[in-house]
Amino acid sequence: MRLNIQDFQVAAQSSLPRFVYDYVAGGAEDELCLARNQADLQTLTLSPRSLRDTSAVSTEIEVFGRRWAAPFGVAPVGLIDVVRPRGDLHAARAAGKAGLPYILSTASNSPLEQVREVCEGPCWMQLYVMQDRGMANSILDRARQAGFEALVLTVDVPVGGYREKDIRHGFKLPFRPGPRLLLDMASQPRWLWRQALAGQPQFVNLMPTQGATSAQAQAALLARSMDRRLIWDDVSWLRSKWDGPLLIKGVLHPEDARQALHYGVDGLIVSNHGGRQLDCAPSTISVLPQIMDIVKTQMPVFIDSGFRRGADVAKAIACGATGAFLGRAVAYGLAQGGEQGVSDVLGLVAQELERTMILLGATRPEDLVECLTLSSCLCNSVKPLLHSVAD
Repeated sequence: MRLNIQDFQVAAQSSLPRFVYDYVAGGAEDELCLARNQADLQTLTLSPRSLRDTSAVSTEIEVFGRRWAAPFGVAPVGLIDVVRPRGDLHAARAAGKAGLPYILSTASNSPLEQVREVCEGPCWMQLYVMQDRGMANSILDRARQAGFEALVLTVDVPVGGYREKDIRHGFKLPFRPGPRLLLDMASQPRWLWRQALAGQPQFVNLMPTQGATSAQAQAALLARSMDRRLIWDDVSWLRSKWDGPLLIKGVLHPEDARQALHYGVDGLIVSNHGGRQLDCAPSTISVLPQIMDIVKTQMPVFIDSGFRRGADVAKAIACGATGAFLGRAVAYGLAQGGEQGVSDVLGLVAQELERTMILLGATRPEDLVECLTLSSCLCNSVKPLLHSVAD
C-alpha cells in the first residue's frame, strides 16, 4: 500500500535502473535548489478556520474557460519514455480521465498528435525554441492543428544545467551505454524487457527542417542548440503563430513578471525547473508572493518545483497561485504502474487537497488565502497581498 508520494518514490527507486532514477529524481550541481524547493514548502504553514460548514467542498477551478477538477496538473517531463515506454500517452490519459490539465514536453517521445488524441482534459503544449526556429514553427503549426489549447514557452534553459549524477553515470545525449550503464540496465530485467520491446526513445517531435531524423541527431539538437538570442520582443513572433493562451514558464524574478504583463502574456508558471538548472536559484514558493505583488489578478499564475502533497498545492493557492503542476511525482507513479500508477498519484494528491481544505475550513480553493499563517518566515511579503488577492 502506498500512502503518499514518498512511497511511490521509494518504489520507483527499487524498480528503475540507478541512472534512470537519478535522471528523474536528481538536480543540478549540489542539488541545493532541489532541496530548497521542498524545505521552503515545509516551512510554510496554514491556519485553520473553525466552525465552518464544510459539508460541501469543491476543488474545481476555471482556467481559460475550461473547468479543472482540482487546481493542479501534470508538468512537462522530457524523455519520459526512459521511465516507461509510451509514458506521455499513459500520463495524458490519466490526467484527462481525472479532469486535470496535461502539459506535453517538446522533448516528448510520442507524437504530439497522438497525445492530444488520448487527452480528454485540458492539453497544453510546452515549447523549447532551438537555434533552428523552423523546428519551433513546425511544432507550433502541428500543435495548433492538433487542438492543443495553450502554449507554454519555457525560458529557463538557455543551456542545460550541470547534472552531475547524469555525468557520473555516463547518461548523456546521444545515448551510448558503456559497460557500467549496461550492468545497471541489466539489474532491472522488467524495465529492460519493456525498453527492449519498445526500442530506444526518440524525440519524435523534433524533426530538423533539413537533414537527419535519427534519435542521435535530434537529441544533439535538444542538448546543444537552444536559441540563446530569444528575448521578450520575440513574444510577438509567437503571437503571430499562436492564437490561444500563451504562458511563460521559468519565471523567478518579479521584474520578469512585469515584462510578461507588458508584452501581453496570458499566464506565468513560476518554476526553477525542479532544481535541475540553476542550483543557486530560489525556491518557487519563496518568490511567488513577490510575483503576485506585481501580477495581482491580471493573469493566472501557476507554480511547480517541489510539490509532493495536496497540502503543498493548498499552500501555493494560499499564496495567490491559480494552480500547481507536478512532474517527478507523476514520473514515480508512471514507473510503478503506467497509466494506473499516474492515476493513483493524481488521485492521492486530490484526496490530500480536499482533506486539507476541509481541515482548514475552506470549501473552495479561493478560501485558502485567508488561512495563510503570517508568522511564517516565508509569508512576510505575502501579508500586503491578502486583501488584493481576495478582492
